[in-house]
Amino acid sequence: MSQYNEKSKAYTMQYMKDKLDEIKFRVPKGKKDEYRRAAESLGMKLTPFIVAAIEEKIDRDLGESTNTCME
Repeated sequence: MSQYNEKSKAYTMQYMKDKLDEIKFRVPKGKKDEYRRAAESLGMKLTPFIVAAIEEKIDRDLGESTNTCME
């Protein structure tokens, strides 16, 4: 089993910098756990759950499909 080393860490950090945007936001105390439980009840992690909810709202309200997959 290979270990996570500095080279792997550097590669991962560069990939994230090149390929991903980061969005941070705050929610009232307790909401994060509520959202996490909802995501888990659907067999999802929190981040893909939030992304899917945002994309669903955009598609429903604006009629625009974002066509991204984050599972």
